Amino acid sequence: MIRIPFPLTAMSAVLTLSACAQFGMGQPEDTGAPVVADPAQEAVVAASDLPEATAADVAAVKADPVLTSAPPPPKAAKTQEELDTTTAAQRSQAAAPATPEAKLLGTTVASLGSPTEPGFWLKTPLVKTESRGRVTNKANGKTSAVTLIPIEGPATGGSRLSLPAMRLIEASLTELTELNVTLGGW
Repeated sequence: MIRIPFPLTAMSAVLTLSACAQFGMGQPEDTGAPVVADPAQEAVVAASDLPEATAADVAAVKADPVLTSAPPPPKAAKTQEELDTTTAAQRSQAAAPATPEAKLLGTTVASLGSPTEPGFWLKTPLVKTESRGRVTNKANGKTSAVTLIPIEGPATGGSRLSLPAMRLIEASLTELTELNVTLGGW
């Protein structure tokens, strides 16, 4: 009896299955039912269809003070709930669907910003003036309206997202999150 090492057996199985997939073998029959799109893919496609924002566009869209007007958290705050002092009305406003006039600023990778700074905001080098915008979590398609706050650095530099916005778009607080950033859109 010839013994084939386990890694070769596994590789053989993978190659066989991928060949079957290329020829359509073993695929489910087309039932005519609508295909449900992946929300993350929809967010990517939607962002690619948006016009790019210009510097004049950014200057024309002023920040919304309602999204950044939450009170600071108490000094003893330790949990997400205690640190997130936004109101239900603010969360509802931030979660409202995007409007069609959004313009794409770009894509950024964001980490959690200071959890003691209240409100919905993104500190990013994609803008030079404080403006209204929206972030979309590319992993799940969830969005949040935010105030875009300029920081120094190249447009390809990283960004920092507020705790309430991270929670709203269901991003990990301990990992980097890839975001589409749009101007306006709410």
